[in-house]
Amino acid sequence: MARSRKVTVSTDAEGHTAGWAETDLAPVTAPAPDPTAAAFFDVDNTMMQGASIYWFARGLASRNYFTTADLARFAWQQLRFRLLAREHAGDMSLAKEAALAFVEGWRVDEVERLAEEIFDEMMAPRIWAGTHQLAQRHLEAGQRVWLVSAAPVEIGRVIAARLGLTGAIGTVAEVVDGAYTGRLVGDLMHGPAKAEAVTQLAAVEGLDLVRCAAYSDSANDLPLLSSVGRAVAVNPDGALLRQARQHGWEVRDFRTGRRAVKIAVPSTAAAGLVAGAVTAGLALQRRRRAG
Repeated sequence: MARSRKVTVSTDAEGHTAGWAETDLAPVTAPAPDPTAAAFFDVDNTMMQGASIYWFARGLASRNYFTTADLARFAWQQLRFRLLAREHAGDMSLAKEAALAFVEGWRVDEVERLAEEIFDEMMAPRIWAGTHQLAQRHLEAGQRVWLVSAAPVEIGRVIAARLGLTGAIGTVAEVVDGAYTGRLVGDLMHGPAKAEAVTQLAAVEGLDLVRCAAYSDSANDLPLLSSVGRAVAVNPDGALLRQARQHGWEVRDFRTGRRAVKIAVPSTAAAGLVAGAVTAGLALQRRRRAG
């Protein structure tokens, strides 16, 4: 069931823009509220095995929403974003240009409808049960639980709603007349931008960040983890594991053996896999024309 777009956009004194969207869900049995505490969960490889945008693209491709040219463009944009995010973490201007161009012209309600279908088909089986249980404990304590993702905030809200969470903080895509323009409003929700967005949300919602918790798998989220009173490394990469041990942060790892290697592929090599599929498709087309 697609929802109308209800995204709150906030800009702080330094000009940082953040956006968040609440779900429309109410708990079946509401515990006594704890209004000043909340938990913030990264999505990719923290709440979900792999990258949400990868599974979203896979779902779109299975529905023939992408032509070969579309998939090639998407693969290049995602690869460029990952390289820029890794090598130029302080300068994301070019990455911002590439981040959401693949949805240009798409209607928001259609993206939300597709996100719901694709979540049920491809993402739900890849939710870490252990991480979901951690989020549930916060809800049972009367605390709000927010996802924090670089994905468009509408997609984040769909995932949060499916998991029974409060809402999502995500990248805000510009919308004109109900359709995406392919441009961003404010910053890509990555690295320090996550911490800034959580700080803004806390100010609006009356949260005490010292009483809040944050969960992530990546050292890219050190600003977010450092902004709250309780930081938890979930399925951590090597750099985050070292930081967690240095700071005495809790570590939760739900990966085991070969399975851990397999589920890491969609996030660390998503662009490569899509590009490989495109290359194979182009080669097949060439062979068919040659025959």
